[in-house]
Amino acid sequence: MLHHVRNLPFAVPFRFVILRELELRHFRNLGIQELRFPPEGVAVIGDNAQGKTNLLEAIYYLESFRSFRGAGDGELAAFPEDAFHLKGIVDGDGPATVSAGFDRRRRKKKVSVDGSETRRISAALGRLGAVVFSPSDVELVTGGPQVRRRFLDIVLSLDGNGYVESLSRYGRTLAQRNAALRANAGAQAVRAWDEELVSHGARVTHLRHEWISTWSGAFAAYCAAISGCDPVALAYRPDLGRGRVGPEDRRAEFGADEDEVGERFRERLRESWETDVRRGATTVGPHRDELLFTITSQGRPLAARTYGSGGQRRTAALALRLTEAAAIRRRRRAEPILLLDDAFAELDEGRSMRVMAMLREEGAGQVILTAPKESDARLRGPSLERWRIREGVVEA
Repeated sequence: MLHHVRNLPFAVPFRFVILRELELRHFRNLGIQELRFPPEGVAVIGDNAQGKTNLLEAIYYLESFRSFRGAGDGELAAFPEDAFHLKGIVDGDGPATVSAGFDRRRRKKKVSVDGSETRRISAALGRLGAVVFSPSDVELVTGGPQVRRRFLDIVLSLDGNGYVESLSRYGRTLAQRNAALRANAGAQAVRAWDEELVSHGARVTHLRHEWISTWSGAFAAYCAAISGCDPVALAYRPDLGRGRVGPEDRRAEFGADEDEVGERFRERLRESWETDVRRGATTVGPHRDELLFTITSQGRPLAARTYGSGGQRRTAALALRLTEAAAIRRRRRAEPILLLDDAFAELDEGRSMRVMAMLREEGAGQVILTAPKESDARLRGPSLERWRIREGVVEA
């Protein structure tokens, strides 16, 4: 069943990234703890609402410096504390120490690598090489477009290709243009922001297109391997009024040429002027892009969000995470750390077994998984050390 992915180049393991130690200070309900992880990983067992997901959230925070659950930094410090702090020691090319914290009163985030505070947080992104699998991932398929844009933003920000800087500058310029529109500042004041918006927006669109173009085939292969049959396609639709880029329409290559994207964006800004003035906001651009999951029925592509079954939606979400892991594997030439938050809870037995077999076959990297009871910690069976968690306290 796994022949769909076995022969693809991203499935070749190279080396390992291992989380050795994790220090926690007032992150959610986890209190003050120091944990040492076995190289192969660990299964954390505990009832619901005891802090299992919080632990994985803390680990992933050291990868992306944001919550994978969409929480703001100010929500992550335990009440009544004003700040939290995390420190992880990671072995990859060599040992590295990544630290992060947030002071709620000062609204200040601090990130450091090997004891030196980074001037730009983007310089420290992706040091763990971790990917999270969670039942809530189905929201990537069923949720609104902003959920899927957020996924793309996180994945591309970790690639170290300048995406996070382009996205940040685009966001700031968009805010300035929108402020001028709301203030009825006039055409000259509003359009003064257009060239900067086009420059950064074209880069964002181009890099999104490039990622989807590179990985849409792998995504489809993962879907087929998980489900055994269901064809699901991944497509990118830039909000610039032209075509889709994805496996269902290989003729639509808009996005591959950054200059062409910029010209089309400039044109769409001119076309949308009256609408923008009426609404007091910029109505075209990458902030309105869509990532599409499509299924094929009677030869027609249909949105999985609307027409897909529960199994197809969960399959697509899992396949997207596996694709993310494959991208990390290629970028870092290392097996990613897998953070599995009761990831198979809502899968049927067949899909669950295929996913577990795939994870075992593709790599032997570190796995940190959570489960409500011992029998649910099935990946790698008894070889993973068992920890218990209760009221935020981990018993190793």
